[in-house]
Amino acid sequence: MARYRGPVEKLERRFGISLALKGERRLAGKCALDKRPYGPGQHGQKRGKISEYGLQLREKQKAKIMYGVSEKQFRALFKEANRQEGNTGENLVRIIEQRLDNVVYRMGFATTRRFARQLVTHGHILINGKRVDIPSYMVKPGQKIEVKEKSKNNPQVIRAIDLTSQTGIVPWVDVDKEKKFGIFTRFPQREEVVIPIEERLIVELYSK
Repeated sequence: MARYRGPVEKLERRFGISLALKGERRLAGKCALDKRPYGPGQHGQKRGKISEYGLQLREKQKAKIMYGVSEKQFRALFKEANRQEGNTGENLVRIIEQRLDNVVYRMGFATTRRFARQLVTHGHILINGKRVDIPSYMVKPGQKIEVKEKSKNNPQVIRAIDLTSQTGIVPWVDVDKEKKFGIFTRFPQREEVVIPIEERLIVELYSK
């Protein structure tokens, strides 16, 4: 299945929770979920009981939509998380947070992961001085992520960095806002990653 390209606020209304798909609109209190906190469509306000399988599937869909990955990519991430030692769910969160598009977003160079992915695919991001245009690239601790010199005056990048004064920057990256670069200092701990996802349910779903 191809990546969803429709109205993303409809997805947030379907799940009844913010998935960080509309960065600045969310901060301004203008997103559709704030105005209409119920599902889209004629029967959106009627919520039926969800089965155990439905809850598990729902969590997987939320994670895929939030991080902007396809089913094939997500399954590969899960297999890698399951292969590694330790808690599979925690491994999954750590691995998906290593994706380059997510790291660009976490460093505050983009207001949404979708825009971060666009910056990467259009060649605006450098890793240790070399252009990398693969959003799924796995960033390693110590690597320097930088906005290309010609793109540092991009109004959307500047605005995104300005907004970090409200949103803050995660503790596993070290960012120089003026020079528009950051260092991925370490892998995040699960308790540091604030996302509305119960990865335990995703593990249960794939373990069937």
